[in-house]
Amino acid sequence: MREAQALVPSWAGNGAAYLPAPAHQKLLRELMNRFPYRLDTNFAKMDRIAHADIEAFKERVYATEFHGHTIGAWKRLLAHGDEDAIRRGLEIQFNIRDEGRPVVK
Repeated sequence: MREAQALVPSWAGNGAAYLPAPAHQKLLRELMNRFPYRLDTNFAKMDRIAHADIEAFKERVYATEFHGHTIGAWKRLLAHGDEDAIRRGLEIQFNIRDEGRPVVK
């Protein structure tokens, strides 16, 4: 942690300030690769707690419908990591697409 904290201020400008610039994003990716950090969601944190009411809450949330699919179905699609499957799912559900790519039927 101290090594990472010492490294960031050495970046040009105010290294601790978030910048969308590609060069800054590259530095952030390198920092995350060099110093692994677990980016837990609240649901991932809840998974480490064994409690019946928490499990019931998660089941209710995952079963909730949102834009024609359950939250659980959206989670499975988006967490899968298959960009083509995600693209197809979003094209079909919301009629959106990447410019220059044919619409999926």
